[in-house]
Amino acid sequence: MIDYCRHHWYNIGGILFIALSFFLAFRNSALSRIQVILLSSFMGMLVHQMEEYAWPGGFPSMANILMCREREAYDRYPFNANQCWISNVFLTYTFYLLPVFFPNLIWLGLAQVFAGMLQIISHGFLMNIKLRSFYNPGMGATILLQWPIGIYYIYYVNAHKLAGQSAYLIGMAAAVAALCVLFFIPILLMRDRKSAYPFHEEELYGFAERKIKAMQHERKV
Repeated sequence: MIDYCRHHWYNIGGILFIALSFFLAFRNSALSRIQVILLSSFMGMLVHQMEEYAWPGGFPSMANILMCREREAYDRYPFNANQCWISNVFLTYTFYLLPVFFPNLIWLGLAQVFAGMLQIISHGFLMNIKLRSFYNPGMGATILLQWPIGIYYIYYVNAHKLAGQSAYLIGMAAAVAALCVLFFIPILLMRDRKSAYPFHEEELYGFAERKIKAMQHERKV
């Protein structure tokens, strides 16, 4: 069961997204407006993860082969299935859901939406440049969900005068710190070319499979 979750957490996240969609459709009165926005932001992250790992997928090969230029243990280094599961579920879910339960901590809500919006740096620019493409898995959710929801949250906070300038500064600093704690630090601590948790073959490649394999072959030669 644990190994199944390790390799299918993003599909389980898709089921969670559907469940939360029904909850917001029929029980949103149980939440305040700001909680609805923050929960929607979490749902945007679920779509982001699905886009990266399920459909069109291919983020593991893009991260390991394209971005990190690994040519030997590319199925497990520096990203491996266990690290991705821990980072994207246990750490990311906690970070994204805390503001929903503590909506009065506006700086925490700002940190949550800023973290999603900062994804534009990698998905909107860096990965496209490396891939020589106008799209990469994760870019769609970043542009179509995480940015609009983030902008709306900021608008709502401003319109209701819920925070001062310091909350925005703290929120941005917390967002950067969170990205380090959620992703960069776990990658550094858990990277291992002999990791027992490689990605399955069907998880490695998705979008731009031929292009990445061609790049991989060219550099091996």
